[in-house]
Amino acid sequence: MNRIDLSFQRLKKEGKKAFIPYITAGDPGIETTKKFVRVLAGAGADIIELGIPFSDPLADGPTIQRAVERSLSAGATTRGIFRMVRDLRKDVDVPLVFMTYYNIVFNYGIEKFIADSKKSGADGIIVPDLPMEESHELTDIADKHDFSVILLAAPTTPVDRFGKIARCSRSFIYYVSITGVTGARKALSDKLYGHIRHLKRVTDKPICVGFGVSTPGQAREVARAADGVIVGSAIINVLEKSLKNKKKMVRDVEAFGRSIARAVHSV
Repeated sequence: MNRIDLSFQRLKKEGKKAFIPYITAGDPGIETTKKFVRVLAGAGADIIELGIPFSDPLADGPTIQRAVERSLSAGATTRGIFRMVRDLRKDVDVPLVFMTYYNIVFNYGIEKFIADSKKSGADGIIVPDLPMEESHELTDIADKHDFSVILLAAPTTPVDRFGKIARCSRSFIYYVSITGVTGARKALSDKLYGHIRHLKRVTDKPICVGFGVSTPGQAREVARAADGVIVGSAIINVLEKSLKNKKKMVRDVEAFGRSIARAVHSV
């Protein structure tokens, strides 16, 4: 059982939901990313997603696309991100989950990617462009390393297919709240909460909601139905406002993360 599963066990005992922030590793630089991880962990993050940048981020909207461009321009590499995680593990115990595209994993070498990820101190991976039917090679290898492959479901996913995805996914299911790409939204679908309640009849694995959650109020509402709330683009929007002042950037990300954590944990 890895850190992700232990985190959900702890939260269940405490009667709390998970706050899961996303940041793009290497945006605007590796050393700043380390600071983001540390302050978000201190602000109440239960799990942290680290995006490994890819040149064609198909599931991501303009905010994360810009973050990916900044990361790649700053020289971020997969091996460099592994080294970053090893360094963070000296003082950060929060579960760390990579989010990237299958091209990165495949070209690195599936077995080597999983082994090096685990060795670095990461706990799992989300691959948005990997369908359930094609996920078994990755999950079979990952299972040997106690490394979680987390699959996605969407509002358009039929219930019977969702059940299959839930059986294949490890640690939790990433439920995409909207049809479309990532990005902060002013409002979420009114159908979201009913969908989650319906899907929870199919699985006892945690269901965590991402794509579109952008305010503490939205996070609190989503947490009433889901087991975890994932916030990415809204955090990147915060850091983008202070790209020329890294100290302020880190303080602002910490403050925003703390406000979301309080909202999620208050449910």
